[in-house]
Amino acid sequence: MALNLRQKQTECIIRMLNLNQPVNSTGTANKEVYKILIDDKLCQNILSSLIHFKDLRKYGVTLYFLIDKDRKPAHDVPAVYFVQRNQSNIQRIVADASRSLYDSFHLNFSAFIHKISKVHDQYLEFVSLEDNLFSLSQKSTYVQLNDPSAGDKEIEDIIERIVSGLFCVLATLAAVPIIRCPRGGPAELVASALDQKLRDHLLSKNKMFSESGSFASSFQCPILCMFDRNFKLSAAIQHDFRYRPLVHDILGLKLNRLSVPGEKCGMKSYELDRSDPFWMANGSLEFPEVAVEIKTQLNTYKKDVDEVNRRTDLIGNTKHLMNAVNSLPELTERKQVIDKHTNIATVLLVEIKERSLDSYVKKENDMMVRGGFDRNELLAVLKGKGTKMDKLRFAIMYIISSETINPAEAEAEAVEAAIVESEVDTGAFQYVKKIKSLNVSLASANSASRNNIVDWAEKLYGLSISAVTAGVKNLLSSHRQLALTRTVESLMEGKPNPEIDSYLVFDPRAPKSSSGTRSSHLKGPFKEAIVFMIGGGNYGEYGSLQDLVRHQQPVKHIIYGNFNRNGRMGLGNSVATSSASH
Repeated sequence: MALNLRQKQTECIIRMLNLNQPVNSTGTANKEVYKILIDDKLCQNILSSLIHFKDLRKYGVTLYFLIDKDRKPAHDVPAVYFVQRNQSNIQRIVADASRSLYDSFHLNFSAFIHKISKVHDQYLEFVSLEDNLFSLSQKSTYVQLNDPSAGDKEIEDIIERIVSGLFCVLATLAAVPIIRCPRGGPAELVASALDQKLRDHLLSKNKMFSESGSFASSFQCPILCMFDRNFKLSAAIQHDFRYRPLVHDILGLKLNRLSVPGEKCGMKSYELDRSDPFWMANGSLEFPEVAVEIKTQLNTYKKDVDEVNRRTDLIGNTKHLMNAVNSLPELTERKQVIDKHTNIATVLLVEIKERSLDSYVKKENDMMVRGGFDRNELLAVLKGKGTKMDKLRFAIMYIISSETINPAEAEAEAVEAAIVESEVDTGAFQYVKKIKSLNVSLASANSASRNNIVDWAEKLYGLSISAVTAGVKNLLSSHRQLALTRTVESLMEGKPNPEIDSYLVFDPRAPKSSSGTRSSHLKGPFKEAIVFMIGGGNYGEYGSLQDLVRHQQPVKHIIYGNFNRNGRMGLGNSVATSSASH
C-alpha cells in the first residue's frame, strides 16, 4: 500500500465530521445528523485543501463559522469544533459551553493536547495540497532559524512546532520511519527531537502506530529524508518556466486557489487541485507547451461540439438526440476548464512579457551550466525589465552559480551597484555574498585565520566547522540536476555512498544508543519516502522528485513538504529579512 497523505487526512476529517464515528460504506458521514462546524483560520485552511466548502453539506454540515466570530445559539444542533490547542480557542469554547449555544459539543484539536479525556486529538495540523504534497503552514521559519540574534528558547520553540507538525503527518499515515539527515544545524535538531517524540509515543499505551493496515505492521517502513533550506538555496531562488511554478510564483497560488483579472471587469477566482484534469496533467510542462495544449484541447472541443450539433440535426433519430443531450454536461465542464486555463495563461503571458521572465530563466540556466556570466550581459539584465525581486533573485543566482568569484572583486561590486540603482534592498545579496566569501576564505586560510572563521560561522549558524563547510558546498553547488533529488535517490537506495555516508540515522524502533549515528548498512532499497525541507520548499523540487518516481522501476512513492505556500518570492523576502540582522 503506497503512502497517500491526502487520502489519509481526508478520511480523518470525514470521520471527525461524523462525530468521530465510523463512516458508512460509501465513505461519507451520516447526513441525517445535521451539525454546525466551528474552526479557526489554520484548521479552515486544512479543511479547504481537502473538501470544498460547498461540499460540506454532503457530510451533514449545514453551517460553518470561525471560532472568533459572534454566533447565534442553535440549541437543537450539535457543534463540531476543529481548532488549534491555544488559550484563546479554549477560552472561547468554555464561553460557548457556558452559554449552551449548541445541543452538544464535539471537540477536536488539530494536534495533541495533554491530560484531557473525551476530547479527540486529530493530529491533522498540516495542509495536504496534493496527494504527495503538504505544508505545515508555519511562517518565517527560514528567517527565525537563520537569525543569529535568536535565543535558545526561540529556536527550541520553532523546532518544537516543526516536530509537532511532522508528528501529525506520521500519525495520520500511521508510519514510523527511519530518519536520515545531514549532521549539524536545524535538520539534526528536528530529527533528534522527532526521534525522541516517536520513541515516547511507542512506549505509551496509545496504539496509533500499530493499527491494522498501517506501515508499522508492514514489512518495511518508509524513510524520512530531512534537509535544511540552505542545502540547495538556488532551487528556491531561481526563476522557473514551468506552468505550476509560474502560477504559484507570479499569480500567488495559495491553498490551491488564486484570483486573476477576468475578461471583463472584476476578478475571477479559480480552484487548481485534483478536480482539475488539465492542471494535474500539464502542471509540470514548460509554459509554451501549456499554451499549445490549451489550443489543442480547444480545437478538440470545437470538433466535438460540431459533431453534437450534426447529430441533433438528424430529425427523427432519437438515439442520436439522446446521446447528444447526455454529452452536454461533459462538454460544458471541458469548456469551463479550457476557459479557466486560457484566462490564467493570458495573465501569465502579460507578466512574462512585461518582466522578460523567459530571458531570466534562460540566463539563469546558462549561469548554472557555465559557472559564470558575461559582465555586460549580466548588467544589461539588471538594468532592463523585471521587478525588484526579479533582479534581486538574478543577482543572487549570479553569486551562487559562479565558482570562481571573490565577492570583493569589481564584478560583484558592479552587480551590487546595478541592483542599488534599481532601488533593490541588497540585504539578501549581502547575505549570500558572505556565504561565498566564507567558502573562498576556507579554501585558502591558514590554521590561525581558520579559527576566526570558525568563530564567525558558529555565531551565525551554531554549527560545527564540518557542518558549515558541507552546507556551503551544497549551497553553492552549480550542478544543474537538483542536488535534492540526487540525494533522496541515494538515501532510498540504502547503499554505501560517499555523498551520504556522513548522514545521521535515527530509528525510533531501534535501541536508543544507535540514534544519531552514521550508518551505511540500512536495509534498502526503500519503496516509500517522505522528504521534508526545513525553511520552505517549492514546486521545482516537488516536480523533480515526482519525475524521479515516474522513471523509477520498481515503482516508488515520495511525499514532499514543507511546501512554501507564499511562492519563491516569499522565500526571497525571507532571505532578505534574515540577512538584515547579520
